[in-house]
Amino acid sequence: MFTVTQVGSWPRSRDLLRALRDKQQGRMTRAEFEAVADEEVRRCVSHQVEAGVDVVVDGEQRRDNFYSFVTDKLDGTRLMSLAEMLDTVPDKAAFEEMLTTLDVPASSIRNPTCTGRLARREPLAVDELRFVRELTDLPVKVSLPGPYLLTRSMWVGAFSRAGYDDKTEMGDDVVRILREELIELRDAGASFVQFDEPVLTEIVMGDEHDRRTFM
Repeated sequence: MFTVTQVGSWPRSRDLLRALRDKQQGRMTRAEFEAVADEEVRRCVSHQVEAGVDVVVDGEQRRDNFYSFVTDKLDGTRLMSLAEMLDTVPDKAAFEEMLTTLDVPASSIRNPTCTGRLARREPLAVDELRFVRELTDLPVKVSLPGPYLLTRSMWVGAFSRAGYDDKTEMGDDVVRILREELIELRDAGASFVQFDEPVLTEIVMGDEHDRRTFM
């Protein structure tokens, strides 16, 4: 009666997490990492087919998290730890309160930060889609971070003004990049593209919608 699919990423194995860390720290080549990730995606898709889902996903196995992976694909971005940003935020007390709430070291959270003009160096997810389509004839869904999420998280004025006068100007390029990606995903055979916008709940439900959360 209802189309069944997956929402969100699948758990990553210890081997994949280790390979991801090794790639990020230069101990593993990208090709070596992709070989490990290919096997994890095959396992993920196999489980979905066995369970009888109607629309499969790759489980976002190749991504370090659901939006910071864009730094691997876009020019004009850099992963920066929250500790690196501490001196640039206007409300340091609120920033430190957020870190206390998260209960993690500021050095352990890395944010995709705009540091210049944004442009696609390579597709965000087209290659991921093509690999999954080789594994099954079922419809495939691709998830991407939405334009509001990326604009809100990537704009850090002290760094982003190297490429843009303001957040709105940067946001126009974010929308353009996602539109280009959407068209390529459509042409490559994606049945669904899901744009994730979790922080929009703060606009609807919260009073502090301008407060940075580094989602």
